[in-house]
Amino acid sequence: MQWILMLLVFIGGVGVAIQSSVNGGLGQKIGVFEGAFVSFLVGTVVLFIVMLFFGRGNIIQVFQVPKWQLTGGLLGAFFVSVMVLSVPRIGVGAAIFTLISAQLIASSLIDHYGWLGMRQIPLDGQRIAGMVLMLIAIILYTKK
Repeated sequence: MQWILMLLVFIGGVGVAIQSSVNGGLGQKIGVFEGAFVSFLVGTVVLFIVMLFFGRGNIIQVFQVPKWQLTGGLLGAFFVSVMVLSVPRIGVGAAIFTLISAQLIASSLIDHYGWLGMRQIPLDGQRIAGMVLMLIAIILYTKK
């Protein structure tokens, strides 16, 4: 089961690279925020249809969750807008490399401290070294 989930995450990562390219081109044609809006609108419609046919949860419970758990959409809108703005200027590779590095550093801190209700997974020297190497790799990857 774990390998299936890892495969899905891998495919999701490929999707992020494709999405960034598509949204970057869309943003150049119709505007940064307009491109981000259209991207979210299409995604919202698709997810609504999927939810109608396959959803097993209770959408009404959204009014019972802690309000901070609703910030995912805000963060998603920020992420898509930043990618629409930056990909045409710095390239897909540099944007994704920086994105992944930031995700690993932030997620390692979340794991280490158990923030946002996550299980604590302590940082060790090997993980810290990996993060430092990723930051060095960003410099090497993007240096012209």
